[in-house]
Amino acid sequence: MPCSATHEACLSELEDRLRGAPAHTPRLLSDVTAQACARFASPHELATAGIERLIRSGAWTDAVLALVELELPRWRLRRLVHDGGEWRCAFSHQRTLPTDLDEIAEASHEIMSLAILIAFIAALRQTAAESEPWSQAPPPVAAGEGHPVCCDNFA
Repeated sequence: MPCSATHEACLSELEDRLRGAPAHTPRLLSDVTAQACARFASPHELATAGIERLIRSGAWTDAVLALVELELPRWRLRRLVHDGGEWRCAFSHQRTLPTDLDEIAEASHEIMSLAILIAFIAALRQTAAESEPWSQAPPPVAAGEGHPVCCDNFA
């Protein structure tokens, strides 16, 4: 079902549905790809065909990880642990940085593939928040009178 609200509202709605889901279904994953995944709808036919094949075969975890690789190529799986009956998943931009310095998208769920999918939605939110300030063009700078200055750092 398509989402008619803003992108952030769509992501919130999807996250709520995923958190309340008792099991992974093809319909749930197809809703995520339809509402949140811009690259999945574009002509990456080879990648999308592979993901669709994984979905049809019921390989939920592999399908979700392939979807993350397609949609958010800069994000990498940092942690996936089973603790106290829940799967905890974390994606990061740079795994080599300490956790305090890195941007991390985390989530948890009783089902591993849903925990990964919820963390994916969190990473999509962070990516959208990062690109928002840059979406507006800066005001043009008027050419001024004066002397040109070299600003290169040659050190």
